[in-house]
Amino acid sequence: MPKVAITGAGTGLGKALAFEYAKHGYTVYLLGRRNNPLQLVQHQLIQNGFDAEVVLCDVREDASIQIAFQRIGELDVFINNAGTGVFGPVEDYTVDDIDNTLDTNVKGTILAVQAALPLIRKSKGRILTIISTAGIRGKVNESLYCASKFAIRGFTESLQKEWEDEDFSITAVYMGGMNTPFWSNSHHVNDPSRLKSPEVVAKQIYAEDDGRLEIVIDK
Repeated sequence: MPKVAITGAGTGLGKALAFEYAKHGYTVYLLGRRNNPLQLVQHQLIQNGFDAEVVLCDVREDASIQIAFQRIGELDVFINNAGTGVFGPVEDYTVDDIDNTLDTNVKGTILAVQAALPLIRKSKGRILTIISTAGIRGKVNESLYCASKFAIRGFTESLQKEWEDEDFSITAVYMGGMNTPFWSNSHHVNDPSRLKSPEVVAKQIYAEDDGRLEIVIDK
């Protein structure tokens, strides 16, 4: 049975991806900082007859990530999904906002790829980096979020060149906004309900997860 690990798996797209891969026969490792949402997702997966394990992991902390992937041991697919966003005019961002966004979205992505790489290299598997269209073009009131996502895009594209002769892959995933609680602290997205559901996005990601360079799902 193939194995997939997903960061940020307690809510939103991470949860939807967990169900999508589980439906197709994967054992799912649910990674995240908060135990309660992960336990709930695990319970729902097991109730549906799927295999799932909770692995507590803070992607901002190298030791936490290293311990998590040592526990996983074997892996076929790693989905780098954990992310955070703060929105508004640039003058309103605090140092804490900047630190948390960059630590989670950029540092967390790099550290997680480093930790997953030996397992993916051994299995000749795949890494997917969830970037969003905020890594393709700038957006009003999203300057900090876009800065972090542009960084992840550069990181991913560089690894694609670095690994072009390897027998494993890394895919950049770009999607528009989704109807998730991600926007609950934002005022610049007036009606999230008009956006794609995470389930629809997860279904397309799974369908196109074949080692290609990019998966693009715009709103």
